[in-house]
Amino acid sequence: MTVFDFHARLTPEPEALPRLLRALDAAGIARAAIAAGGVVDLDRLSAQLVDGGHSRATADNETVRAAGAGSGGRLVPFYFANPYAGVRAYRRDAARFRGLELSPAVYGVGFRDPRTVALVEVAAAAAHPVYTVGIGQSGARTADLVDLAREFPAVPFVLGHCGFTGIDIHAVNLIAPQPNIAAETSGCYSVVARAAVDLLGADRVLFGTEYPLQHPSVELAKLAALDLDPCSFRKVAWENAHRLLGETHQAEGRVL
Repeated sequence: MTVFDFHARLTPEPEALPRLLRALDAAGIARAAIAAGGVVDLDRLSAQLVDGGHSRATADNETVRAAGAGSGGRLVPFYFANPYAGVRAYRRDAARFRGLELSPAVYGVGFRDPRTVALVEVAAAAAHPVYTVGIGQSGARTADLVDLAREFPAVPFVLGHCGFTGIDIHAVNLIAPQPNIAAETSGCYSVVARAAVDLLGADRVLFGTEYPLQHPSVELAKLAALDLDPCSFRKVAWENAHRLLGETHQAEGRVL
C-alpha cells in the first residue's frame, strides 16, 4: 500500500520533525504534504469556529520549507498564508513551496476578500494547488469557496475535511459541479468520505490525516473501511496528490 498524506502539519517544536517522520514510518505513509501547525492554540481556534474572531499571528513557514527541502521529496511544503501580511512574502518565496493553504478559521478572512483573491493570484502564477477549509461564517462558507474557484478555473482547490463539520454532505454536494475543487478526507465521518467518492468520483478525493491532531492509523482505518476498488484506492491514496502537484507518480514512493 503506497500512500500520500495530503494534509499533515509541522508544529514549531524542536522535536516535531522527527516525530512526524516516525509517525509516517509507523503508518507506512510514503509522502506527505505539510503545512505549519500551532499558529493558534486549539482552545482559541475552537472558540473562533463557534463565536468568530481571528488571529494575526504568522505561521512558521520557514521551518516547513526547510523540512521539505531536507526530505528528499518525501515532505511537500505548503505555504500557510497570513492575509493580514499581504502577498509580498508568498510571492517572493513561492518557488520554494509546492502549494498554498488559506485558513478562514485562523484568520477570519473570507474567500471573496481582496486579500484572499490576491493570494490565489500568486498561487495561480506559481501553479500551486490551494488547500482550505470553509467555516460557518459569512464570506467563508463552502459556497463562497465555489465562487472563488469559478474565478480561477485553472487553479486546483482542495476542500479540507470534506467540509466544515464531520458530517458536511452539503459541502460535498456544493463542490460537485465545480471541477477544480477536490475533497480531502481527514477528520470527516466515513459516510462523508464515501459520499465524496460517490458524488465527486475517485479522481477528486484525496487522503489526508491532519497529523498531529489525528493519528495516521485512525485515518488509514477509515480509508480501508471505504472498501474502495483497487483503482479508486490508488487514486485517493496516491495518484491524485501527484496529479494536483504536477508530478508523475510510480509505485513504492518513487517520483519520476
